[in-house]
Amino acid sequence: MILIDGNHLDINSVVSVARYGEEVEIAPQGIENLRRSRRILETILKSDQAVYGINTGFGIFSEKRIPLEDSNRLSRNLILSHAVAVGEPLPADVVRAAMLVRANTLVKGYSGVREEVAQTLIKMLNKKVTPLVPQQGSLGSSGDLSPLSHLALVFTTDEADLDEESGWAEYEGEILTGKEAMNRAGIPRLILGPKEGLAINNGATFSAAMAALIIYDAYQSIRIANKATALSLEALLGCSAAFDERIHQARGHDGQMRIAKEIRKDIGGSTFLDAACRVQDAYSLRCTPQVHGTILETIEFAERIIQIELNAATDNPLLFEPGVALSGGNFHGEPIGLAMDYVGIALAELAAISERRIFRLLDAKLNGGLPPMLVDSPEAAGLNSGLMMPHYTAASLVLENQTLAHPDSVHSLPTSGGQEDHNANAMTAARHCWQILRNTQRVLAIELFTAARAVDLRMRQMPQFRLGHGTQQLWTSIREKVPYREGDAWWAPEIERVEKLITSGELVS
Repeated sequence: MILIDGNHLDINSVVSVARYGEEVEIAPQGIENLRRSRRILETILKSDQAVYGINTGFGIFSEKRIPLEDSNRLSRNLILSHAVAVGEPLPADVVRAAMLVRANTLVKGYSGVREEVAQTLIKMLNKKVTPLVPQQGSLGSSGDLSPLSHLALVFTTDEADLDEESGWAEYEGEILTGKEAMNRAGIPRLILGPKEGLAINNGATFSAAMAALIIYDAYQSIRIANKATALSLEALLGCSAAFDERIHQARGHDGQMRIAKEIRKDIGGSTFLDAACRVQDAYSLRCTPQVHGTILETIEFAERIIQIELNAATDNPLLFEPGVALSGGNFHGEPIGLAMDYVGIALAELAAISERRIFRLLDAKLNGGLPPMLVDSPEAAGLNSGLMMPHYTAASLVLENQTLAHPDSVHSLPTSGGQEDHNANAMTAARHCWQILRNTQRVLAIELFTAARAVDLRMRQMPQFRLGHGTQQLWTSIREKVPYREGDAWWAPEIERVEKLITSGELVS
């Protein structure tokens, strides 16, 4: 059970709920936070002060006063008019992560919503009602307005309660209207009150949710990349000196030292290493600690930012004792946008150096006496293409990453008549980073697949030699799922099985 109180949500908890269905409950402190902020809102409602989004319009219409009796309709109109995202639906784990992050934001106690609003999101998570939310249409400021509005369509309503205005959701394997999904799950839909529409859709919640999942997977990808490096190093009879602890201490970067240590552990006990008596290897092998280490430290930097964002009050205005509403810009997604740009660039580099190792494994002039394209024997070359085409795929993915890694946060267009004149583009940065991550996982799967075949061929040449402790375990895990094949075969399903070993976490568990 994950307890949320607005202050202690972490990335592992987001993953547990989003991907593995762990149940959620609001902690007692969270309940008290909700009730306190609701009392503040009620105090404000009794006054005659103009408060953005409570008794005013939105964006360019912020100077338009709205009668208090129309505040419920104001909230509903906000959701209906803002649910205009487009494109394919976001993955279910991203939507579930966003629901959890939004609930946590509300229970922090600065939004003024009723307890029922946060509890409804929790019930949807626990009963696995997952709204369908289109991917495109968010500027990341004022938060992820459109995606959050699509989310809100499913669990909010009005007096008319029209099925066609309830959005879409997945429930028990079926795609249903939001109204039908909520009815089947036995969760009442809510008529929103003052400020509640704005409290739900104002904030970079989808960007933060996607970022949290990316950070989790990025750490796994770095560990896989280290293991792939170790296996490639063995297959290429690489030089162990580049991983000597003294070299990395001399430079002093913590990430670099940790990566070198991890690779040393995997190759420990190997007799393949240094067998070629080379003085040094190419950069893609020799400089792995320097490259992977910097990537690791980039992910750690981004993690600190996203961890803060998971527990941030991000709507506007925020409510404070005794009855103060302050308008600001906590919804602005700049921290997430920049962080996702950094991570996207880092992961693109992880794939790029992996592709260079694949290339070396396949080139007979560079792979230390292995057959060209790792065909079963030199005599089979020509009749068989070997792993020529998997490398093409890896190269294509790396080239795509190089385009996707162009920073999104440097781009902005003004909206809402110039009132919102600098936008973060955070959701686009997160989506591009998500695609870079998936591409990188596939490149790493190709490297593992290629390196495992190269090891098979090397062991045939040098049967008296042995792999390192970690690389032996890695090679065995791959071969249990994907046996060696002599001639050409349909490699794609086999590479997909290796990719599943990566995404399941089995290779680094």
